[in-house]
Amino acid sequence: MKASWDIFCSVVDNYGDIGVTWRLARQLVAEHRCAVRLWVDDLRAFERLCPPIDVALPQQWQEGVDVRHWPAEWSPVAAADVVIAAFACQLPPAYMEAMAERERAPLWLNLDYLSAEAWVTGCHGLPSVKFKGVQKYFFFPGFQAGTGGLLREAGLLERRRAFQQDPLARKGFLAGLGVFAAPDARLMSLFAYENAGLASWLEALAADSRATHLLVPEGRILGDVQNWLGVEVLAAGAVQVRGALTVQVLPFVRQEEYDQFLWSCDFNAVRGEDSFVRAQWAGRPMLWHIYQQDEDIHLDKLDAFLELYTQGLSPEAKAALIDLWRAWNAGGEMAQGWKKLLEHWPEVAAHAEKWCLEQGSQPDLAAALVQFYLNWI
Repeated sequence: MKASWDIFCSVVDNYGDIGVTWRLARQLVAEHRCAVRLWVDDLRAFERLCPPIDVALPQQWQEGVDVRHWPAEWSPVAAADVVIAAFACQLPPAYMEAMAERERAPLWLNLDYLSAEAWVTGCHGLPSVKFKGVQKYFFFPGFQAGTGGLLREAGLLERRRAFQQDPLARKGFLAGLGVFAAPDARLMSLFAYENAGLASWLEALAADSRATHLLVPEGRILGDVQNWLGVEVLAAGAVQVRGALTVQVLPFVRQEEYDQFLWSCDFNAVRGEDSFVRAQWAGRPMLWHIYQQDEDIHLDKLDAFLELYTQGLSPEAKAALIDLWRAWNAGGEMAQGWKKLLEHWPEVAAHAEKWCLEQGSQPDLAAALVQFYLNWI
């Protein structure tokens, strides 16, 4: 298929929005031969994920994607065959006029936030508003049949499996990041928003009978880590030891490296949407810090996912996992929840791999978008 696509991304959550749209744009180009323009209003946030980006350029090519700076003052351009407003961002009024002026109206999609809530399957693919005859449709990523699926590149799970079965590949990758953990240490990653519950978790890890090597990429949680350690400055390259816990701060890595980073760890604490999905593809036990929303409506999304994710676990393992996730997302006490999860570690670890393979058997988001367009035309 050769169709033109415009993807609009307004960066509102540091890296989640651009993380999703950048992955999608590259996959549409690489696997579906689409011509993709990615419009981004914050190239500096984009630069963290794609270091070759020149933030001063209004237009540039990256990995086959036509990357455009989305300026405050819009210059007229022809509308594409498919137009994606990522996460309900508002398109430029002049661009909407260009859509209406096309001889054949484009397919206009609102690519919404990921959710496991039951109502999503009923709304996915339904028409939304119209603009001068141009119809917009809802498109929901999701975990169940009847949704748009999850972003997953071709061969991803096979590459992950080969990496995890190759100790030398893992060791070499970690060495490239400057990570040299003790052979018997539990390797964990921490990428989260600010969280009052972190101190109790770190205390539990420090007092554990087994060593833990905690890898913390630069990000918003770093201030809480710094406060617990009682140090004035904590930057990339820092290594601090407290009891059985070694804390190591890593520089922000590009997306491809972040996948291998998650694959390398025994447990991954992640946040937002993009890293949340990538942690699931790692097939390892995980903890999600969901983005907080007004009136705590994010907790409904959290519970909906937990209801799906914990199916098949024993009642005891299910309760341990749910209690830990809820405590983390409430900024609560983490020590007892972590201890309970460790009691069920073999079952939780096997379940994470099983969930990964189940999700991997479904169509991926990029393929679902392309099929939706083919059905539409």
